[in-house]
Amino acid sequence: MKKSVLVLGLVAMFLTSCGEKKKEEVKKEVETKVETVKEEVKEVATEVVADNLELGKKLFTEKTCATCHNPNMKVIGPSIKDINKVYTEQNGNIIKFLKGESPAIVDTDPGQVAIMKANLDGFVKDMTDDELAAINAYMKSIK
Repeated sequence: MKKSVLVLGLVAMFLTSCGEKKKEEVKKEVETKVETVKEEVKEVATEVVADNLELGKKLFTEKTCATCHNPNMKVIGPSIKDINKVYTEQNGNIIKFLKGESPAIVDTDPGQVAIMKANLDGFVKDMTDDELAAINAYMKSIK
């Protein structure tokens, strides 16, 4: 009887130790798969950001924003860098401004604001939120 209990105990211990080894292998395999998925998600996110910036740059040019706003210097309106600086300092929202939901905070001259409003009303009303977000992303990418 004692021998049977001893043999059963040894068998149970053997099976338990093999199970722990298997758990460790499965855990390592899962961790590897998780890391792979994280890398794939990062790659897709990078592609989406690049596509969004490209769309924003295209829209910025096509919608004539580039006529008045140069990345580095004032042309007719303030430079994109100056716009970014003021919007960052004042925690402004460029998309809300483009939609007409917030006032101008960079160039507040009434004449300039009137011209800007007329231009914005001409093209923003037909733009989707995604397109406006792409313009915002492009503008913010200019440092």
